[in-house]
Amino acid sequence: MVDLRTYVFLDSLQPQFASFQATISKGYLPKVGQASLFVEIAPGMAINHITDVALKSTDVTPGMQIVERHYGMLEIHSDSQADVRQAGQAILDALELEETDRHKPRVVSNQVVRNLEDTQTMLINRFRHGNMILAGQTLFVLEVEPAGYAALAANEAEKAADINILEVRAVGSFGRVYIGGEEKDVVVAQEAASQAIKAVTGKTTKS
Repeated sequence: MVDLRTYVFLDSLQPQFASFQATISKGYLPKVGQASLFVEIAPGMAINHITDVALKSTDVTPGMQIVERHYGMLEIHSDSQADVRQAGQAILDALELEETDRHKPRVVSNQVVRNLEDTQTMLINRFRHGNMILAGQTLFVLEVEPAGYAALAANEAEKAADINILEVRAVGSFGRVYIGGEEKDVVVAQEAASQAIKAVTGKTTKS
Protein backbone atom coordinates (compact mmCIF):
# COMPACT_ATOMS: atom_id res chain seq x y z
CA MET A 1 0.00 0.00 0.00
CA VAL A 2 1.47 3.34 -1.07
CA ASP A 3 1.07 6.29 1.28
CA LEU A 4 0.37 9.53 -0.61
CA ARG A 5 2.18 12.09 1.52
CA THR A 6 2.15 15.07 -0.82
CA TYR A 7 0.05 15.82 -3.87
CA VAL A 8 0.10 19.49 -4.81
CA PHE A 9 -0.57 21.27 -8.09
CA LEU A 10 1.05 24.63 -8.84
CA ASP A 11 -0.83 26.52 -11.52
CA SER A 12 2.02 28.85 -12.53
CA LEU A 13 5.66 28.66 -11.48
CA GLN A 14 6.82 32.08 -10.38
CA PRO A 15 10.07 33.54 -11.73
CA GLN A 16 12.26 33.00 -8.67
CA PHE A 17 10.82 29.64 -7.73
CA ALA A 18 11.11 28.37 -11.30
CA SER A 19 14.72 29.53 -11.41
CA PHE A 20 15.39 27.95 -8.03
CA GLN A 21 13.98 24.63 -9.26
CA ALA A 22 16.12 24.87 -12.37
CA THR A 23 19.17 25.36 -10.14
CA ILE A 24 18.62 22.24 -8.06
CA SER A 25 16.86 19.93 -10.53
CA LYS A 26 18.71 16.90 -11.86
CA GLY A 27 16.16 16.35 -14.62
CA TYR A 28 14.58 18.64 -17.22
CA LEU A 29 14.46 22.27 -16.11
CA PRO A 30 11.12 24.02 -15.55
CA LYS A 31 10.36 27.44 -17.00
CA VAL A 32 8.51 30.44 -15.65
CA GLY A 33 4.73 30.19 -15.98
CA GLN A 34 4.60 26.43 -16.42
CA ALA A 35 2.27 24.30 -14.33
CA SER A 36 3.86 21.84 -11.92
CA LEU A 37 2.90 18.88 -9.76
CA PHE A 38 4.76 17.65 -6.68
CA VAL A 39 4.06 14.09 -5.50
CA GLU A 40 5.67 12.52 -2.45
CA ILE A 41 5.03 8.91 -1.46
CA ALA A 42 6.15 6.13 0.83
CA PRO A 43 7.78 3.70 0.28
CA GLY A 44 10.25 5.72 -1.72
CA MET A 45 11.14 3.17 -4.39
CA ALA A 46 7.57 3.18 -5.68
CA ILE A 47 8.26 6.60 -7.20
CA ASN A 48 9.89 4.86 -10.19
CA HIS A 49 6.54 3.32 -11.15
CA ILE A 50 4.74 6.61 -10.52
CA THR A 51 7.10 8.47 -12.84
CA ASP A 52 6.53 5.87 -15.55
CA VAL A 53 2.76 6.24 -15.22
CA ALA A 54 2.89 10.04 -15.39
CA LEU A 55 5.17 10.25 -18.43
CA LYS A 56 3.19 7.68 -20.41
CA SER A 57 -0.15 9.32 -19.66
CA THR A 58 0.40 12.69 -21.34
CA ASP A 59 2.97 15.30 -22.42
CA VAL A 60 4.73 16.26 -19.18
CA THR A 61 8.41 16.59 -18.31
CA PRO A 62 10.11 15.37 -15.12
CA GLY A 63 12.20 17.90 -13.23
CA MET A 64 13.07 15.80 -10.21
CA GLN A 65 12.80 12.18 -9.13
CA ILE A 66 14.34 11.65 -5.72
CA VAL A 67 14.43 8.53 -3.58
CA GLU A 68 15.74 9.09 -0.07
CA ARG A 69 15.70 6.96 3.04
CA HIS A 70 11.96 6.88 3.63
CA TYR A 71 10.19 8.76 0.84
CA GLY A 72 10.15 9.26 -2.90
CA MET A 73 9.39 12.58 -4.58
CA LEU A 74 8.50 13.44 -8.17
CA GLU A 75 8.12 16.85 -9.79
CA ILE A 76 6.65 17.15 -13.29
CA HIS A 77 5.84 20.25 -15.30
CA SER A 78 4.36 21.39 -18.61
CA ASP A 79 3.18 24.49 -20.43
CA SER A 80 -0.29 22.93 -20.24
CA GLN A 81 -2.12 22.89 -16.93
CA ALA A 82 -4.45 20.27 -18.40
CA ASP A 83 -1.55 17.92 -19.16
CA VAL A 84 -0.18 18.24 -15.63
CA ARG A 85 -3.59 17.60 -14.11
CA GLN A 86 -4.09 14.59 -16.42
CA ALA A 87 -0.74 13.14 -15.37
CA GLY A 88 -1.71 13.67 -11.75
CA GLN A 89 -4.98 11.87 -12.24
CA ALA A 90 -3.16 8.98 -13.90
CA ILE A 91 -0.93 8.73 -10.82
CA LEU A 92 -3.93 8.69 -8.50
CA ASP A 93 -5.67 6.05 -10.63
CA ALA A 94 -2.56 3.85 -10.60
CA LEU A 95 -2.39 4.12 -6.82
CA GLU A 96 -6.16 3.59 -6.50
CA LEU A 97 -6.32 6.76 -4.42
CA GLU A 98 -8.08 10.12 -4.46
CA GLU A 99 -6.51 13.54 -4.02
CA THR A 100 -8.15 13.69 -0.60
CA ASP A 101 -6.05 10.68 0.47
CA ARG A 102 -2.97 12.91 0.61
CA HIS A 103 -1.67 14.06 3.98
CA LYS A 104 -2.92 17.40 5.23
CA PRO A 105 0.21 19.47 5.83
CA ARG A 106 1.22 20.43 9.35
CA VAL A 107 3.22 23.57 10.05
CA VAL A 108 6.05 22.67 12.42
CA SER A 109 7.71 26.08 12.63
CA ASN A 110 6.77 29.54 11.37
CA GLN A 111 9.31 32.24 12.24
CA VAL A 112 10.11 35.81 11.26
CA VAL A 113 13.49 37.23 12.32
CA ARG A 114 13.86 40.96 11.80
CA ASN A 115 16.88 43.19 11.20
CA LEU A 116 19.44 40.43 10.76
CA GLU A 117 23.05 40.91 11.76
CA ASP A 118 25.56 40.60 8.93
CA THR A 119 27.25 37.56 10.49
CA GLN A 120 23.95 35.65 10.52
CA THR A 121 23.28 36.53 6.89
CA MET A 122 26.70 35.07 6.05
CA LEU A 123 25.70 31.76 7.60
CA ILE A 124 22.41 31.69 5.70
CA ASN A 125 24.00 32.64 2.39
CA ARG A 126 26.47 29.76 2.62
CA PHE A 127 23.79 27.06 2.35
CA ARG A 128 21.24 28.74 0.08
CA HIS A 129 20.78 27.90 -3.63
CA GLY A 130 18.66 30.95 -4.40
CA ASN A 131 19.07 34.66 -3.77
CA MET A 132 21.10 36.17 -0.96
CA ILE A 133 19.89 37.92 2.18
CA LEU A 134 21.60 41.10 3.40
CA ALA A 135 22.27 42.64 6.78
CA GLY A 136 19.27 44.55 8.11
CA GLN A 137 16.76 42.52 6.12
CA THR A 138 14.09 40.21 7.51
CA LEU A 139 14.09 36.41 7.36
CA PHE A 140 11.02 34.15 7.18
CA VAL A 141 11.48 30.44 7.83
CA LEU A 142 8.67 27.91 7.43
CA GLU A 143 8.99 24.23 8.30
CA VAL A 144 6.22 21.91 7.14
CA GLU A 145 5.38 18.21 7.15
CA PRO A 146 5.20 16.47 4.68
CA ALA A 147 8.12 18.11 2.94
CA GLY A 148 6.63 18.50 -0.54
CA TYR A 149 4.29 21.27 0.55
CA ALA A 150 7.29 23.58 0.94
CA ALA A 151 7.06 24.07 -2.84
CA LEU A 152 3.50 25.38 -2.54
CA ALA A 153 4.47 27.74 0.28
CA ALA A 154 7.39 29.21 -1.66
CA ASN A 155 5.48 29.68 -4.91
CA GLU A 156 2.51 31.33 -3.21
CA ALA A 157 4.76 33.58 -1.14
CA GLU A 158 6.40 34.84 -4.31
CA LYS A 159 3.02 35.51 -5.90
CA ALA A 160 2.03 37.71 -2.97
CA ALA A 161 5.10 39.82 -2.24
CA ASP A 162 8.37 41.24 -3.51
CA ILE A 163 10.67 38.86 -1.66
CA ASN A 164 13.80 36.81 -2.27
CA ILE A 165 13.64 33.02 -2.21
CA LEU A 166 16.79 31.85 -0.47
CA GLU A 167 16.23 28.10 -0.13
CA VAL A 168 13.43 25.55 -0.55
CA ARG A 169 13.80 21.96 0.63
CA ALA A 170 10.84 19.91 -0.52
CA VAL A 171 12.01 16.37 0.15
CA GLY A 172 12.73 14.40 3.32
CA SER A 173 11.02 14.25 6.68
CA PHE A 174 10.38 17.99 6.81
CA GLY A 175 10.17 20.69 4.16
CA ARG A 176 11.73 24.09 4.74
CA VAL A 177 11.37 27.47 3.08
CA TYR A 178 13.76 30.39 3.65
CA ILE A 179 12.64 33.79 2.38
CA GLY A 180 14.33 37.18 2.81
CA GLY A 181 13.61 40.80 2.06
CA GLU A 182 12.21 43.97 3.56
CA GLU A 183 10.04 43.43 6.63
CA LYS A 184 6.79 44.70 5.08
CA ASP A 185 7.16 42.30 2.13
CA VAL A 186 8.25 39.33 4.20
CA VAL A 187 5.23 39.67 6.51
CA VAL A 188 2.92 39.54 3.48
CA ALA A 189 4.79 36.49 2.15
CA GLN A 190 4.49 34.77 5.52
CA GLU A 191 0.74 35.22 5.53
CA ALA A 192 0.37 34.00 1.94
CA ALA A 193 2.48 30.92 2.55
CA SER A 194 0.68 30.10 5.79
CA GLN A 195 -2.75 30.47 4.21
CA ALA A 196 -1.76 28.30 1.24
CA ILE A 197 -0.66 25.50 3.55
CA LYS A 198 -3.76 25.87 5.73
CA ALA A 199 -6.06 25.59 2.70
CA VAL A 200 -4.76 22.16 1.62
CA THR A 201 -7.26 19.41 2.37
CA GLY A 202 -6.33 15.84 3.18
CA LYS A 203 -6.19 13.27 5.90
CA THR A 204 -4.85 14.28 9.27
CA THR A 205 -2.00 12.15 10.54
CA LYS A 206 -0.39 11.91 13.93
CA SER A 207 2.81 13.90 14.36
